Amino acid sequence: MRIVVTGGDGFIGRNLRVRLRELGHADLVSVTRGTRADALQAALKSADFVFHLAGANRPVDPSEFTEVNARFTAAVCAALRATGRPVPIIYSSSTQASLETPYGRSKRAGEVEVERYGATTGSRAVVLRLPNVFGKWCRPNYNSMVATFCHNIARGLPITVHDPAAQLWLLYIDDVVEAMIQMLDPADVRSGLVEVGPVYATSVGDVAAMLEEFAASRRTLTIPRVGVGFTRALYSTYVSYLPPDHFAYGLRRHADPRGVFVEMLRTVDSGQFSYFTAPPGVTRGEHYHHSKTEKFLVVKGTARFGFRHVVTDETFEILVEGDASRVVETVPGWAHNITNVGAEEMVVLLWANEVFDPQKPDTIASAVNP
Repeated sequence: MRIVVTGGDGFIGRNLRVRLRELGHADLVSVTRGTRADALQAALKSADFVFHLAGANRPVDPSEFTEVNARFTAAVCAALRATGRPVPIIYSSSTQASLETPYGRSKRAGEVEVERYGATTGSRAVVLRLPNVFGKWCRPNYNSMVATFCHNIARGLPITVHDPAAQLWLLYIDDVVEAMIQMLDPADVRSGLVEVGPVYATSVGDVAAMLEEFAASRRTLTIPRVGVGFTRALYSTYVSYLPPDHFAYGLRRHADPRGVFVEMLRTVDSGQFSYFTAPPGVTRGEHYHHSKTEKFLVVKGTARFGFRHVVTDETFEILVEGDASRVVETVPGWAHNITNVGAEEMVVLLWANEVFDPQKPDTIASAVNP
């Protein structure tokens, strides 16, 4: 199947083309502003499916709204009509198509052309009225506040928030692309106006605050809940704007004769991650907790974990090699230690179920072998 993507070098077009290639669609034709008229006609003549993403949203000359959004769309539909084949077309419009602005009127005119094409040819003709789309590869300082904020904050540059309470309705690029990919399925026969979601309702101030929190997480080591929903999408977007020389950052090392301790990451409500080292013969720990629990993963060296029940004095030992991929968990009410019983430096990853609070450390000194 030959798939033609107009606006192929734009924000949505780039993300879509990458995903199509990942899925094995090798016969892709990207139409850009630099594509010659004859090449465009040839591409559309042989097209089996068209994603019409080309558009003007912030031109120097306002007449370009009509030229690109309306007239170019009409030309694309005319070329597809001339093939005599029912070539499906997916048109990326905007929620602003309902507004009486030059941009809104031009996008609505483009929708009308696509609807007319579908009605006269019997082809699938889908109109996607998209709100503000955000994600990787969106151009900053152009028409996306999210892209501009991400670009600036990732570089330590100031941002301007005129109205923190201003409402935003945002759609993540991966969700847009996924919806478009699904429309390639022959079983998908939807035509007309089709909604894409989820659409996230937020505000300018909330987005700015979240991005500032992401940037500060390298200093505070506390990461927000970035695993699902809008926060996940916005965090991924923010990180995508980091310049290469900002891909890495340092952590504070706490060193003493027992080895090195480095805290890597704190979560809002699921504890923290760190690692420590110990030279041969060194014992660390010698304490117990009432509520705190920990998971230890030895990744280098040989460790002997010692345990003693603080009431019954029952003892227990576990020997773990670095290549065993075995987690040892501490249990409340049991004093514990870890000794490097090997001949090389020991390196251990550590997760604790709560962030350390120096005011309530829940760490009571107690030797395993008093």
